[in-house]
Amino acid sequence: MKKVILLFALILIAIAPFFGQIDLPISELFNSESMEYKVFFDIRLPRVLLAFLVGGILALGGLIFQTVFRNPMSTPFTLGVASGATLFTAIAIVLGFSTLSPLFAFVGAMMTVLILFGVASRFERYDSSSLLLVGIALSFFYAAALIVMFYISSLQESYEIMRFTMGSLDIVGFENIIILALTSAFLLAVIFKYHYELKLLLTSYEFAYLKGIDVKKTNYILLFAVSVAVGVAVSFTGPIGFVGLIIPHILKTIYKQSADKLIVPIFFYGGVFLVFSDLIARNLGTTSDIPIGVLTSFLGAPFFIYLLIKRKSS
Repeated sequence: MKKVILLFALILIAIAPFFGQIDLPISELFNSESMEYKVFFDIRLPRVLLAFLVGGILALGGLIFQTVFRNPMSTPFTLGVASGATLFTAIAIVLGFSTLSPLFAFVGAMMTVLILFGVASRFERYDSSSLLLVGIALSFFYAAALIVMFYISSLQESYEIMRFTMGSLDIVGFENIIILALTSAFLLAVIFKYHYELKLLLTSYEFAYLKGIDVKKTNYILLFAVSVAVGVAVSFTGPIGFVGLIIPHILKTIYKQSADKLIVPIFFYGGVFLVFSDLIARNLGTTSDIPIGVLTSFLGAPFFIYLLIKRKSS
């Protein structure tokens, strides 16, 4: 079963760049002067790589958030990082700096992280629920500020803001891919470095304390690393929901192993899931691609309800 799923995933990644609204004859892909060559290497291939890396970051972020907050419903957007990125993108668009919107989005995400951990430093002891409440409060504040941006923006600016909030994998070239690859490597390196601590945290905070783990420090480091990685990802794609919720739960069900042993599979299949979602989004025969965030929400919302029902019945 696992080998079949892996084979399907590898085939999916291999064929994904060849499908889209424009047919790409293989004979033209090696002609550097042809339009097909430019479409494949400048748009299709970078888009698939973008989807894979962002999906991996979001899925792995979901695992960490669910572990730290001990809540199976937590996602990489729980602390309001995506909301901060969205608000600052809207500010960039309204101010006429649309070309710098990824930079503004990153600044918004990082400012949120600094606020969160600045407030957390005021706690006398580690309290994940308080940190979660701060994130929710920031999300509500950002949502209110975003509505103000909609009111003062023009029709075209409102459209640009709305497109960002729905998520997009539109990309040209490999410059952003390099940044995301380095970000993914950073996130994986931090999680592997704290692999032992993560294993203990999955058991309980009390058990980790007894084993001599500084739970507060470990959780803050993991949350900071995930927040930075998600901030980078969101700055390029906008918020893409439910990936961090769906993938960790599915992988734990399939592999039936402790989550600390599924770090690489969760990253890999998170990427595969977003590649698959994007493949559907741009091959529905519509005049334009369906925003990727809309499609993942369609897939994720029913799964979220299922988790709630399962949690209540257990």
